[in-house]
Amino acid sequence: MARPIVAEVDLAAIAANLARARRYAPSTEVLAVVKANAYGHGLERVLPALVDADGLALIELDAALLLRAAGYARPILLLEGFFDAGELDSIAAHRLRVVVHDAEQVRMLERSRLSTRVDVYVKANTGMNRLGFPPADVAAMCTRLARVSSVGTIRLMMHFARADEDDGIAGPLARFERACEGLDYERSLANSAGVVRYAEVGGRGVRPGIMLYGASPFANRSAESLGLRPAMTLRSKIVGEQTLSPGDGVGYGASFRAPHPMRIGVVACGYADGYPRLAPAGTPVLVAGRRVPMAGRVSMDMITVDLSAVPDARVGSDVVLWGNGLPVDEVAAKASTVGYELLCAVAARVPFVVRERLGG
Repeated sequence: MARPIVAEVDLAAIAANLARARRYAPSTEVLAVVKANAYGHGLERVLPALVDADGLALIELDAALLLRAAGYARPILLLEGFFDAGELDSIAAHRLRVVVHDAEQVRMLERSRLSTRVDVYVKANTGMNRLGFPPADVAAMCTRLARVSSVGTIRLMMHFARADEDDGIAGPLARFERACEGLDYERSLANSAGVVRYAEVGGRGVRPGIMLYGASPFANRSAESLGLRPAMTLRSKIVGEQTLSPGDGVGYGASFRAPHPMRIGVVACGYADGYPRLAPAGTPVLVAGRRVPMAGRVSMDMITVDLSAVPDARVGSDVVLWGNGLPVDEVAAKASTVGYELLCAVAARVPFVVRERLGG
């Protein structure tokens, strides 16, 4: 028999989360963010759940070209634009939109001679200090791009660094407004946190990402409170049991010692499957639908859990590492990381299945 770990992807949940994003930000263009292989869920796997999106946004040119080859005809935005002038012919031929965030990209477009115009998003740096033009340079860059024969529609965009914080909207919005003064172009501002706060953020287009997959963009608000459903459930089973006496250690380094007689369950899941190695003892796991704490260190292929609260658990009992009944954000917080990382880090050796087909 195959090792029992599996990642289940719920397409109906993704579709419902997309609908929730539309309710937060009505009457806008919604580009569903599917970078990093749809946040680890599988790009081609999730496409049926995103039919109501106006288009997609990602980083990887090769993935965008695969989407076009598969017949996807709606807009696709390359969130980091292009890295070499040699990519522009393919970008134009496949009608891809690009983010322009650097003067060298502007120069490459000025030197290009493309058969099809490329639509661009001019990105302003409003405080993230990663990609984007200084606000004072945005108007000049738009003027230059408007003169380029290879450039089609121009839009303006930004990316919030702190939209998940109460005071994280006003300052960046003010800087963006100054950057866009006098420019009559459509604007795309909101990431997932910005979508939830759309009444404050505004704009003509939004770019929901993590919320589509049922995790929260906020540290202090649960996905459930936002009306989101988990899209990935990482499941496994109990594959072994041990009975401990007081003082007995568990796992490498015996970092956990039994405080009293107890039963330990061994779960087929470890850091080689993408489970966070830094998850400490006490990290919650569902066994037969009930919460139990992890006991001992995460190893490459296994974790161990305290079965005291589940006396009927046995070898073969079902385990949920995160997903339905156990938010990925909660597990991530225990490991001092974020749900994004856990979803993206599920290893290639873990089989994926679609748990619920749309309309099925």
